[in-house]
Amino acid sequence: MARVLVVRAHPFDSSVSRSMKVLDAFLEEYKAVNPYDRIKDMNLYEVAIPEIDRDLLTAWKELSKGVLFDQLTSRQQEKVTLFNHYTDDFLSMDKIIIANPLWNMHVPGRLKTWIDTITVAGQTFRYTESGAVGMVPDKKLLHIQANGGIFDGRDPASQYIKSIFRFLGVEEISQLFVEGMDTYPDRADEIVAAAIEKAKQLAKTF
Repeated sequence: MARVLVVRAHPFDSSVSRSMKVLDAFLEEYKAVNPYDRIKDMNLYEVAIPEIDRDLLTAWKELSKGVLFDQLTSRQQEKVTLFNHYTDDFLSMDKIIIANPLWNMHVPGRLKTWIDTITVAGQTFRYTESGAVGMVPDKKLLHIQANGGIFDGRDPASQYIKSIFRFLGVEEISQLFVEGMDTYPDRADEIVAAAIEKAKQLAKTF
């Protein structure tokens, strides 16, 4: 039985979003194949995610000097607790599924903010004399991304996702692109349908 974290990085559901439509098709098939897996489905636009800001940076500095947690301000305590929650949640998972649109050649801002909560020195990677080393090699990642144009995985967003998870040590990375709907609007439905079929097949082995 695997623990699976689904990260939705789109404010709309599958009735509007193509990335969410393909994700939902994948999940339907995945659940049929893996009925006992524990799946946590999280939409980043429906939860609070702390940005690395002055409160967090100051709190971490104070804690590193030996200041007690309850001596931090209430706002600092809240942000540190929430940040740590996402880190711990990620560490407890076996498989990660991320779905997002390509916006202005990058991932949505909330996805970047969540990724900051899982990129933590000493927990998901560590520094060594020969460089940084990832600490979560046993996790698997599936990245689903919808692109209006055609990039074949060479866009900055998909490259970023692949690079950051490899940095964390993840070796099994799959990417599924739903792309070209704006380049060929008359074929948009066909493109999405083809991606859904690919997603269903991928769900049988992920």
